[in-house]
Amino acid sequence: MNIVTRRRAERVEARVTSEQKELLERAAALEGRSMTDFIITSAQEAAADTIARHELLQLSPQDQRAFVDALLNPPAPNEALRAAAARYRTARAV
Repeated sequence: MNIVTRRRAERVEARVTSEQKELLERAAALEGRSMTDFIITSAQEAAADTIARHELLQLSPQDQRAFVDALLNPPAPNEALRAAAARYRTARAV
């Protein structure tokens, strides 16, 4: 069930200028939707896009090569990593 068909129980309020309100009303009317539906849908799409942009890892070609190289040719574990692994194995055995 998507967010539009579920019962709306939460409220979000915003103060806008008269120019912003007129712009929102005009855009909603052009799409044949209520202003509430237009604002909620637009805000939801913008939020999803913002989250997606921030969750996406973008690497330069040089960084991509370094990342793949580290995956394919990992360095040998150092003493600190070996000690941490030993502590983990000991804790799991208890």
